[in-house]
Amino acid sequence: MYGVHYYITTVNYYQKVDDHPIDFFLLVFSTVLIAAGGNIINDYFDVRADRINKPEKLIISKHIKRRWAILTHWSFNGVAFCIAIYLSIRYETLWLVFIHLLSINVLWFYSMLFKRKVLIGNLMVAGLTGLVPLLAMVYFKVSNWHYLAFSEFDPTTWTAEIDYGMIYFLAAFAFIQNLAREVIKDIQDIKGDELIYVKSLPMVIGEWKSLQFVCALLLLLPLFFIVLIIAKFKTILNLEFDHFLLISIPFLMTTFLNVLVVVLIYKKKAEKLKVYDLLIKLSMLIGVLSSFYLASI
Repeated sequence: MYGVHYYITTVNYYQKVDDHPIDFFLLVFSTVLIAAGGNIINDYFDVRADRINKPEKLIISKHIKRRWAILTHWSFNGVAFCIAIYLSIRYETLWLVFIHLLSINVLWFYSMLFKRKVLIGNLMVAGLTGLVPLLAMVYFKVSNWHYLAFSEFDPTTWTAEIDYGMIYFLAAFAFIQNLAREVIKDIQDIKGDELIYVKSLPMVIGEWKSLQFVCALLLLLPLFFIVLIIAKFKTILNLEFDHFLLISIPFLMTTFLNVLVVVLIYKKKAEKLKVYDLLIKLSMLIGVLSSFYLASI
């Protein structure tokens, strides 16, 4: 979210962009609280499965009592929702309240019900991951809406026409990468998931077909990069090669990691699941840092 913040305020340096650092911090803090609350409630419903899948990481029932976990979950969500109400009143919009309420409920129903359905739970988690950069973008959109009559002499009436193109790509990238990672996690968690009656994609179509699905997702980024080059070919011609290469570095790095995972999957199949997971995480980290990098150059 701070990467999105840095990108928007840096790239749009030539115009006035309204930004309130304390409000943005509150937005980030509320997002972290909702994510933490979602993590708690997911662990709450997964205690039996986690005893098999990741006993060394088991917290609820081992270090924290179940009733305290539920209380913490609701406390985090309550504080986050109060922040959303404050921001919505301040910026005269229902978008922030709606997104926060949607996220809280999606995480609850995911943990309680939808994670047991084929692919639906994966899509929900990946969708919320992709929503994070979009939420930061929504903040800038609502904080830069002005309803006063326009006057070229009054800066408070100026509406900034901000370039959000990169943010949409970042959201799509986060969605695709996280969906691929969720499927790999499902393959790792088959034994424990059987205890809580989960019907994950690997259980329905098998491990190998699930890995092929992951490969198809990971190859979308290289494909998109090629399409982008073709679509922006005239613009690229006007750039010096070293400048174009400089801009392309994060795309090339993530593409390399994605292709590496695909190659390893076809060579090792399900033997190196932890390695695939780690490489996808690294690819996601580069994607997150790319907003800082692209804005700085």
